[in-house]
Amino acid sequence: MNPRSSTNIGGREFRWGERTFIMGIINVTPDSFSGDGLAYDVGAAVSQAQRMEAEGADILDIGGESTRPGAAPVPVKEELRRVLPVLKKVVSSVKVPMSIDTYKAEVARRAVDAGAALINDVWGLKRDPALAQVAADRGLPLVVMHNQRGTCYVDLLAEVVASLRWSLDRAAEAGVPEADLIVDPGIGFGKNLEHNLVLIRRLGELRSLGHPVLLGTSRKSMIGLVLGLPREERVEGTAATVALGIAAGADIVRVHDVAPVARVCHMADAIVRGPIPQI
Repeated sequence: MNPRSSTNIGGREFRWGERTFIMGIINVTPDSFSGDGLAYDVGAAVSQAQRMEAEGADILDIGGESTRPGAAPVPVKEELRRVLPVLKKVVSSVKVPMSIDTYKAEVARRAVDAGAALINDVWGLKRDPALAQVAADRGLPLVVMHNQRGTCYVDLLAEVVASLRWSLDRAAEAGVPEADLIVDPGIGFGKNLEHNLVLIRRLGELRSLGHPVLLGTSRKSMIGLVLGLPREERVEGTAATVALGIAAGADIVRVHDVAPVARVCHMADAIVRGPIPQI
């Protein structure tokens, strides 16, 4: 990937390599693993979106289905009932682009109609390949994440890269331009603690795919396992993974705690990218 390539998201140009971009998480679920699910509280979601924008978020990612281990699948109708009212209201309340966190083509289609400017697929087109066609038809960028059932690997990095290549190929076949594709190694998805640590340590190897890299480690169980802390006390652990992820080549970090992570990104960017970025 050209370090100065760019992607248009919601009318904004994201120039990769100049600085790290922050994706703020808005969970409109009743059972979020991180304890921040807002369920059907539209007002609370709007307030959170406005706060995250003020704290430095570049994108806001709305999701209506929990991805915690053991969570029950959510029917399309229910997922839409959770995300659409929030999305419609937030889009008119903030200036940063909105992302829809879903692996279902119908949810993505309706969310895009409501104003979403990016599709974030935690299953990398393996659950619903038609999602790629939605992105292509609407001219929107697409995040493909590595995910699998179980944690069995022979060669972790090779298998993650191969799986992401498969996802990228399916997206390209549907007509999604190369410049509109972003990859995510899927920290915490189909990986054990050691797998997650290795992926962060070797994150730079994903650069071989030629696409921007999104890293999502915020409040995850790997931090709790290493530090022995509950989810509400994992900000420092998240900050460490973000700083090291930036050093390894992350372009976007997806987080719950925007304000402290924005400071981490600014400092890490000054060291890793230079010259000193403007705030």
